Amino acid sequence: MNERVGGRLAKAILVAFAVAASAELVSVAVDSRTGQLLAKPLLMPLLAAYVAARRGPRPLVAALLLGWGGDVFLLSSDDTAFLAGMGCFAAGHLCYLTLFRRRRRRTRVDLAVGYGLLLLVTLALLWPGLPAELRLPVAVYSLLLAAMAYRASGLGVLAGAGGALFLLSDTLIATGVAEWPQPPAVDLWIMLTYIAAQALLTAGILTARPRT
Repeated sequence: MNERVGGRLAKAILVAFAVAASAELVSVAVDSRTGQLLAKPLLMPLLAAYVAARRGPRPLVAALLLGWGGDVFLLSSDDTAFLAGMGCFAAGHLCYLTLFRRRRRRTRVDLAVGYGLLLLVTLALLWPGLPAELRLPVAVYSLLLAAMAYRASGLGVLAGAGGALFLLSDTLIATGVAEWPQPPAVDLWIMLTYIAAQALLTAGILTARPRT
């Protein structure tokens, strides 16, 4: 595939991703279960296909496809499916961390302290409300998520914003699991921040130079 054809294909896939993302957000906003079942499973495969068309790094493709697995599992409200989905996302964060190690720029100590404190405070507040069988998995996952968000900041503004939004999205999910009072349209905010997070992480990684 020559560069021109590859570029056109990448643009077409990106448009398809934008359409699927819009359909998913509208479906969440109007509470259409059918729309969500159709649109949500398309999001990460389309983003992964875009990365492949751009000849992006394979671990990024893997991270996005693992995100697809998490998305599909989380379409169910079953506890086992929730744990499987969290496991998929955790594996995806490990893929991101691998990429960040290869492409890392200089990171900031104050961000490390900030993310560390945020992790400890959030877990301390959520802990009493979490089901006993989910406490340890949530703690391990939260550690991976915070590490991913922090290391993403080393790639620049795009990836850093993506990591932060991923943290926000999953924190909103965790407050629901802990049965905290939820803000209006919380499901819409969860999906909006999640989609933006994956898109920004993808853009940040594709535009970052490998570490020399």
